[in-house]
Amino acid sequence: MASVKLTSAAGKAGKAIDLDDAWFGVEANVPLMHQVVTAQLAARRAGTQSTKTRAEVRGGGAKPWRQKGTGRARQGSIRAPHWRGGGVSHAPKPRSYSQRTPKKMIRKALACALSDRAADGKVIVLDGWGIDTPSTKAAVTVLDALKTEGRVLVVLTRDEDDTATWKSLRNLSHVHVITADELNAYDVLVSDWVVFTQASLPATRTESEGSEQ
Repeated sequence: MASVKLTSAAGKAGKAIDLDDAWFGVEANVPLMHQVVTAQLAARRAGTQSTKTRAEVRGGGAKPWRQKGTGRARQGSIRAPHWRGGGVSHAPKPRSYSQRTPKKMIRKALACALSDRAADGKVIVLDGWGIDTPSTKAAVTVLDALKTEGRVLVVLTRDEDDTATWKSLRNLSHVHVITADELNAYDVLVSDWVVFTQASLPATRTESEGSEQ
């Protein structure tokens, strides 16, 4: 079973925390993660693009000239796609890009992503942020103590105790803050570090608790 040291806001490592193998001990399945992330990004697309076809462009009701005798090619409408100001052939229309993805695949992809970060030692579990009032400076101090570099994903709870921490981190451009129920494979994979608290970490137990079982 994978484990990680419980870290304080000052960056000091404490007792070991066992990570649930269901989330942090899964073998990475790259095709599965790719499929789930692709579906997640596709669902974010607005799909609101809309271009007029020749049937929707104003004008063009009459033939521009008679069918025969002019020496020119026959034309039926000045709003045909090959005319300037005409409609667009095979024009894009509003549509949904969402893909059906089973919940089991989404869960498995998240477990693969978390396991990959844990295997690289990029998962940090804090005993608490120690932030009582919103302060970006205090949040930067904690992150510096943790020695995180690059993009950081911070997972918090919806409890009022995390409100000050949330407000302290939201102004940092390299930090993305989400709640535990919003955790997803894409955010984990695009982040260099994943920082949990004991409350937001799924299914953890201490070594002492494990020895008693």
